[in-house]
Amino acid sequence: MEPRGGSGCPWAVETVTWDERAIASGFDVAMDEAEERRLIERLQRHDEAAFNEFVRLHQDRVFALVLRMIGDRAEAEDLAQEVFVTVFKSIGNFRGESKLSTWLYRVTTNHCKNRIKYLGRRARPGKEAWDEELQGETSGNASVATSAHVPRPDQAVEGREAETLVQRALAALPDDQRELVVLRDVEGLTYDEIQAITGHPEGTVKSKLHRARLLLVQHLEALRAGRKPGSER
Repeated sequence: MEPRGGSGCPWAVETVTWDERAIASGFDVAMDEAEERRLIERLQRHDEAAFNEFVRLHQDRVFALVLRMIGDRAEAEDLAQEVFVTVFKSIGNFRGESKLSTWLYRVTTNHCKNRIKYLGRRARPGKEAWDEELQGETSGNASVATSAHVPRPDQAVEGREAETLVQRALAALPDDQRELVVLRDVEGLTYDEIQAITGHPEGTVKSKLHRARLLLVQHLEALRAGRKPGSER
């Protein structure tokens, strides 16, 4: 993928594939505080090698998060590029008040929210096609726990089919709920990190996340029964 609009970036984000190992590991990269400070200083000097290193370390994770949020591969590839262009342009404003990975999450999720609004105005045709593609891959063998304890989505069903079902159920969540489920249950962020990204107090995050998990389980049950998510309302 090439940078768009003459951004002046000294690098191009490679076309990436969705690496499930990257999703499981989250944005944090094995780097101590001193190493991170040195990388930030190099980034803020617009050191080309530092940007190449930063993109190499984070491009799979950024793409995976965007794809989870957007649900359209072509849009995700385009938006992942835009995230790194923004990093290039705005890294000078980073003051170290949070971890670099938390700041990158915030940049990424803000881009996702803006793109979701834009796609919403276009009735999100890409999402419709994406749902149809996943529908053809889905069968009814997955099991969803239904107890007083609301399970994490990756615990609700198992295997490859589980990934397909969870993706379709996630896509049916309201955007703000999808963001919290992805950040907490897929990326494994702490509540403090989610507060820093979303600006919501911990109590609000927890209550919204609880409602999102309940709705996600309802969507999963609907999919298992061959119904469209949301038809259970």
